[in-house]
Amino acid sequence: MSEDLSAEFGRTWWGAAWVEALEQRARLDPNRLPRGRDYARSGAVGELTLAPGEARAQVQGRLTAPYEVRIRVRRFTDEEWDRVLTAISARLGHAAALLDGELPPEIAEDAASAGLDLLPGGGEVGPRCSCPDDADPCKHSAAACYLVADALDADPFVLLLLRGRSRDQVLAGVRTRRRGTPDEAQAAAVAGSRAGVGRVANDEGVDARDAFDEPVPWPKIPAPPLPPARPGQPAALPVDPPAWRAGLGSDLHELAADAAARAWEMAVGLSADAGLGLSADADLARRAARTLGTPAFGPIAARSGIGARELVRQALAWRHGGLAGLELLGGQWDPVADEPESADLLKAAVNVLRSKTGEAESVQGNRVMAGRLQLRLGRDLRWYPYARSDGDWEPSGPPQADPAQAVASL
Repeated sequence: MSEDLSAEFGRTWWGAAWVEALEQRARLDPNRLPRGRDYARSGAVGELTLAPGEARAQVQGRLTAPYEVRIRVRRFTDEEWDRVLTAISARLGHAAALLDGELPPEIAEDAASAGLDLLPGGGEVGPRCSCPDDADPCKHSAAACYLVADALDADPFVLLLLRGRSRDQVLAGVRTRRRGTPDEAQAAAVAGSRAGVGRVANDEGVDARDAFDEPVPWPKIPAPPLPPARPGQPAALPVDPPAWRAGLGSDLHELAADAAARAWEMAVGLSADAGLGLSADADLARRAARTLGTPAFGPIAARSGIGARELVRQALAWRHGGLAGLELLGGQWDPVADEPESADLLKAAVNVLRSKTGEAESVQGNRVMAGRLQLRLGRDLRWYPYARSDGDWEPSGPPQADPAQAVASL
């Protein structure tokens, strides 16, 4: 990759006008343009491909593969092009220069007289890049914007192409208008026919590119189907599992149902990753919570290695509070030491449990207990209700910011 940091852009009138429009009028991020200029000078931009209304290029960044850049410029409508070409054709010297392959700067004045500007203004340049930078423009697309100035230095008709018409289309439009209006051409054809002449002598016909330049109607893009109202159910296995692996069929069915439920949660927006980043222990609690009260829980508990009773506690913690609830099941912390303002929260929980049970209460770190009820304060400063069951504390409801509401669910 060659470097020429001394290179300047816009050595001709049209190239310089493009750079001025880019930097002063197009409303692109002025903080990104200097970095793009440096990128363009360093030779990071590959070959520039030009087409009606857009320019494309590959720009080498820090990664091995180059980024794909697309610069869209607002194309003139057919009515706007008619006004521009009519204004140019009205000036004999300008039309002659154009037909001679030149694009004098005065053409911009002709367009302005028609109420249009050949050079892009605010919102008419749309640079897009495949890099992760969401700036408008990023340095890669800004670099490609500057390379357009080089293309204009070499061929100013590039500006007309970016506005939607090729050199040949513009020249054909000017020739047609210099020959006369369509009404005049039709009148001449009728007069020649009445005189017995098969065709007007100077009728050169219609340029095929003009005849077939009508936009092709694109079919309506169908709306994407919405997710179903609930997760789908796995299909039956096409073949029976081997006899030596007892329970394999039910295991596969449970895993498939779990995958379908995860995909559904992501599709409807209930979860960003459906727990794909969980640790093995946390994912076990998640799967157990999904199968609580079903026959699938037994095999999971049997192979968990932690005992069915403990797995039930973990599953309930996940069901009521997710990952935060699971971490609170075995974790304990000191709210007063970590969050001094939590002292008032503990006092409120003490009053709620005292009123609920009528028994003496005790406080151990983030846990407030009275009788067979307990409230645990999470690091999210919500209260997680617990109840005494079979000699252990069991998660018994969803977390609440108000301790009275947390106790009400018990």
